[in-house]
Amino acid sequence: MNAAEQKSENDAAIRGWLFVVYGMILGMTMLGGITRLTGSGLSMVEWHPLMGTLPPIGEAEWLAVFAQYKLSPQYLQVNEWMELADFKRIFFWEYCHRLFGRLIGVVFFLPWILFVVRKQLRGGLAFRTALIFVGGGLQGLLGWYMVQSGLVDKPEVSHYRLAAHLLLACVLAVWVLWTFLDLNSRKELRPPKSSSSALRWGFIAAIIGIFIQIGFGALMAGTRAGYLYANFPKMNGRWIPSNLLMEPLGWRNLVDNPTGIHFTHRALAWVVAFGVLVLCGVAWQKAQTEIQRLSVRLLAACILGQFLLGVLTVIYSVPVPIAVAHQGCAVLLLSAGVFGLYAFGESSGVITEDLS
Repeated sequence: MNAAEQKSENDAAIRGWLFVVYGMILGMTMLGGITRLTGSGLSMVEWHPLMGTLPPIGEAEWLAVFAQYKLSPQYLQVNEWMELADFKRIFFWEYCHRLFGRLIGVVFFLPWILFVVRKQLRGGLAFRTALIFVGGGLQGLLGWYMVQSGLVDKPEVSHYRLAAHLLLACVLAVWVLWTFLDLNSRKELRPPKSSSSALRWGFIAAIIGIFIQIGFGALMAGTRAGYLYANFPKMNGRWIPSNLLMEPLGWRNLVDNPTGIHFTHRALAWVVAFGVLVLCGVAWQKAQTEIQRLSVRLLAACILGQFLLGVLTVIYSVPVPIAVAHQGCAVLLLSAGVFGLYAFGESSGVITEDLS
């Protein structure tokens, strides 16, 4: 096997690994949504990042874990009716969420070590992928920091910490995706050098708008604002709800008042959807390659699907399957925006040079 064939095989192996990691991060965000929507996130009141992989085994261990939960605000203020069987059901989802996080770490780290030892990862690529592992560790810490906020007085996590937790997951997902795209060695999929600078800035603006909208979606979840107005497009018959502005909060109505959060999330949905669709129309006209046309189609499909899922989520009072699909589609929408930026951007070639 000559050097070019060896390089192509190495790139393919690393791309496959990164694609699996990206898919697992996407799955993790959806599993986190299930955990939150089923009220399971506060069922485990301790965090053992390296130990604690096995669930409670035997009746005695289950009773001990349940006794710890009985001291938490969620049990004392909300779930005093629970028996051990009920507790096991909510424990299941939080346990799966934490276990899957550990699994992502293993699936990432073991191949990374192997690639480094074999010198398939080096230079800028080794550093960029190492940052993914560091970010995953920080995500675990942030997840526990979020859970802690619901174990003190009130049986609910800080909606700010929840938003930070989701947004960091999104950053990790798109970082993995961008690295995956940068490793693409097929010349026909490389973006042309003649791409419009204005169009690239359009994609950057869209990505920022989507990112902010995802943050407000997390604030919606953390304050349960999605349950307030089960109708669309108006909010209980009004375009502007009467309690939109609570006097003491001022500008913080946007981030602390559930009605203000819900209204802002809806308003941003219209703005982002319209802006992204306009961007898709302009990008389609300027598309020169198949990858550019594919990126436009994916972005348009994701924004339309996400808007529809958002509407269905509120009008049906946040059913778990639709709400989880809405959260997963948000990550896909952000990824589609990043894919579009790549397709209409200019590849730096840094990654491929490091592998040559």
